[in-house]
Amino acid sequence: MSNPQTEQWQTLSRQHHLAPFTDYQALNRKGARIITKASGVYLWDSEGHKILDGMAGLWCVNVGYGREELVEAAAAQMRELPYYNLFFQTAHPPALELAQEIAQLAPEGLDHVFFTGSGSEANDTVLRMVRHYWATLGQPDKQVVIGRWNGYHGSTIAGASLGGMKGMHAQGGLPIPGIEHIDQPYWYGEGGDMTPEDFGVWAAEQLEKKILDVGEGRVAAFIAEPIQGAGGVIVPPDSYWPKVREILAKYDILFVADEVICGFGRTGEWFGSQYYDLKPDLMPIAKGLTSGYIPMGGVVVHERVVKVLDRGGEFAHGFTYSGHPVAAAVALANIRLLKREGIVTQVKTQTAPYLQQRWRELAEHPLVGEARGVGLVAAIELVKNKETRERYSGLEVGMRCREHCFANGLVMRAVGDTMIIAPPLVINKEEIDELIDKARTCLDLTVREVSGKG
Repeated sequence: MSNPQTEQWQTLSRQHHLAPFTDYQALNRKGARIITKASGVYLWDSEGHKILDGMAGLWCVNVGYGREELVEAAAAQMRELPYYNLFFQTAHPPALELAQEIAQLAPEGLDHVFFTGSGSEANDTVLRMVRHYWATLGQPDKQVVIGRWNGYHGSTIAGASLGGMKGMHAQGGLPIPGIEHIDQPYWYGEGGDMTPEDFGVWAAEQLEKKILDVGEGRVAAFIAEPIQGAGGVIVPPDSYWPKVREILAKYDILFVADEVICGFGRTGEWFGSQYYDLKPDLMPIAKGLTSGYIPMGGVVVHERVVKVLDRGGEFAHGFTYSGHPVAAAVALANIRLLKREGIVTQVKTQTAPYLQQRWRELAEHPLVGEARGVGLVAAIELVKNKETRERYSGLEVGMRCREHCFANGLVMRAVGDTMIIAPPLVINKEEIDELIDKARTCLDLTVREVSGKG
């Protein structure tokens, strides 16, 4: 370290800060990396290292860092109305205008928005709302929500229960009652000898089996991400979503498409539901809603659900910061910037095709078993044997690769031995080339490190 303040900040981290999803002993031994500034698609740490942010923060900085339009929107709203709540039959213009803007972008019929402070809160809201919906219809026993193993819907008690992360379930006695899970559509990792098409149909059929096992009269909803993000960018086979839609049409349950990661342009459409032609009843949103500049989330709700909620009396649920006026103003500025600069169209027609073309070149690397992706989200599988998909045992190859990435100016996330990216939507072709070159360098360093050790 050349900057003495780095060590001071790391000491503060050890003494006072509890970071999310962290092994505290390991972090304290190593010391936190201190990020001090950012611009465009780049970060700088306290040692002056420039880093290409291949994860857009945490899947969220869609318009890139340093957009003054969003800063100015926040400042102007703070001067006008820094805070007021949406309780007690009151509202304020930023929340109302934002709800209208989202409704205009969302799939047909999704015309109403319940605002929250995060994606986790949005999925807590989903659980409360779908159960209230069925109780209002006189079916209070329809309380079970079906999710997918390895799906991610947040880390609150309800969000972590809806998600299928077994490591999270092991802490805190999760999932809570009334949550069931089915297999994920992860062909590369779990498809065995089946073709992607056959496996996609098989994975979808697990939903119908679970509905019949639990009983249609007890199942309230099915929740799923269009593309599983934190689970390792699980892109379902082409046969999966059409079969799921066919199954959902047969049964009287609600469909929740978790758009926290896919929403606001990540797939080249405004929402992943539009990319896959899904027709959800509820859509949790967050992250790209404000490009991460300020916390905000919400649930976009279909008119057919709202008609039932309208006759259900008080919905006894909400948050102090639901529809916070400053967050709403930033979200409005963010959406208008995405529209004004044609960023979502640019992703669809230019940068996403280019990224996916360059990303798939990494499949030629001896360490890579599969390269996959949609829009500006992608993954590579790190394997010992390409033909058999055998992994390196006990070597934590993904974490080794991640460390090489950090050391060579790239943020690329490890999910087990799967490496994933989701760069800002404003990344250009030259920056994509830089990302691919750095990723290949880090793969080279990783395979040298593990050669002879597996």
